[in-house]
Amino acid sequence: MFASVPDLLRLVVLPLLGWAAWRDIETRRVPSVVWYPLVALGAALLAWESLGHLAFTPLDQLYFLRVGISLLFVAPLSYVFWRLGGFGGADAKALITISILLPTFPRYLLPGLGLPVVRTTLGVFSMTVLTNTVVLAVGYPLALGVRNLLDGSVELPLMFLGRRVSVPSLSTAHGRLFETTTGYTRNGLDIDALRMYLRWRGTTLAELRERPERLRDPNSITETHDPTDGAVGDGMAVDGGSVEAEDPWGAEAFLEDIDSTAYGTTPEKLRDGLQVVTSREEVWISPGIPFLVPMFFGTVLAFTYGDIVFGVVGALGLV
Repeated sequence: MFASVPDLLRLVVLPLLGWAAWRDIETRRVPSVVWYPLVALGAALLAWESLGHLAFTPLDQLYFLRVGISLLFVAPLSYVFWRLGGFGGADAKALITISILLPTFPRYLLPGLGLPVVRTTLGVFSMTVLTNTVVLAVGYPLALGVRNLLDGSVELPLMFLGRRVSVPSLSTAHGRLFETTTGYTRNGLDIDALRMYLRWRGTTLAELRERPERLRDPNSITETHDPTDGAVGDGMAVDGGSVEAEDPWGAEAFLEDIDSTAYGTTPEKLRDGLQVVTSREEVWISPGIPFLVPMFFGTVLAFTYGDIVFGVVGALGLV
């Protein structure tokens, strides 16, 4: 393989992004420290390459234009998507990192082949990673539908939006409840928030389901604990607390005590979710998209094939 030193160094993003995607599947948690070395590397490579474009020829100006689009459009767009709830925090950090590390198309020469194969007219590589990711993510509802069909869970349109699981399995699941006591919703109780509540109470989902009437009484809460962030497998530390008698399940006391929104949870949403998980054997959940997974494969495709959308549009003769 023949490539510039900066482009060879940029390949380090693939194993790190692959590891982050695996972590996203397993825990929905990716430590921020993963992105710091890549951001530092990207900044150093930008400085290195910029020194070679200081003549400000038309090609140099095009280089700086592409870098500017990546840094001043793709990176802020990632932040906006996160603020609007379209991305998770790790997803936004990953794409911001890519906008710094991979602003322009790299070039790798193999015997008889140059990669990426399909390069866009715009020439902003981070934009290609984003569009590839979106294209691959669109297939997620279809994959859910096929999985539910094979499992015999055929219920439209839910089979393309969520999956049906046993309530006991929620202790290791990710996503949101798709069900309420009155129907279905895309904004149900976050399962991480449910784990936080259980840890705060110092109890388990099995115990909650075994004695719902007793544990619904807030007077049954005599000691509270560190709720952690709801990740699977976290431990608990004792931290005493109390609740008011008129607060069913101690929902208001929980949210006041933890000094957190618990992923957008309200006392009403928590109470309703607890009623659902203590009265049913199976529930529909909206698992959400572990977005780093399509981002990883979208990045691999960007390095090899190039831009999926541009390739399809070109094949149709539209460009």
